[in-house]
Amino acid sequence: MTTIAANPSPIVSGTTPLPASANGSSASAAAAANALANTQIAGNFQSFLQLLTTQLQNQDPLSPLDTNQFTQQLVEFAGVQQQINTNDSLATLVSLQQTAQSTQALGFVGQTAVVAGNTAALSNGDATWEINVPTASTVNISIANSSGQTVFSNSFAASAGPNQVFNWNGLSNDGAQQPDGNYTLTATAKDSSGATVGITTSVAGVVSSVDLTQSPPLLTIGGQTFTVNQVQSIIAN
Repeated sequence: MTTIAANPSPIVSGTTPLPASANGSSASAAAAANALANTQIAGNFQSFLQLLTTQLQNQDPLSPLDTNQFTQQLVEFAGVQQQINTNDSLATLVSLQQTAQSTQALGFVGQTAVVAGNTAALSNGDATWEINVPTASTVNISIANSSGQTVFSNSFAASAGPNQVFNWNGLSNDGAQQPDGNYTLTATAKDSSGATVGITTSVAGVVSSVDLTQSPPLLTIGGQTFTVNQVQSIIAN
């Protein structure tokens, strides 16, 4: 893993953290919709049973219900019951999946996770990002504070390779130490021919907590929240 020297500190990738309420509300809505669907199907089931029973009780003894028609109604009757059972089974599977997600998420607490993104936390004069450079080029780095003000910018020669560490020590271009907080890194590059080179970033941080009230659970990394599927890798502590 190559380290790019500058005002060093770790990289945080640019994935937009999810609002804490978004996943929870969608899960609640899905559960409510499933409950409503089961209620409606159950109501239809009971209505069907009553109609079928009434039909049998009031059929003309001299002209009984056609056997094929009666069989078809019984098949439809069984199909409604099967639909109810299927819905219940799917609800159970969803519950088991959510439990598995929660168990997996809890295992991340205390681990250093790498996630796609470009916002990293500066703490005690240290912030770190990882950049992915597809070909040797000159990389232009710009770092902005939470207010969007650019506090550091510079250019560096970089060789091709993924997961190149860029450390920033929190010093601005005028030499002032910046306060702890979240900082966003923007990286652009051009190769020797002058062609623009795509640069993606990611950040590493310790998972400090997990919110199990959301679905899927949200991991807190450097004051930001990420879902488990946003985790690219785990760094051994």
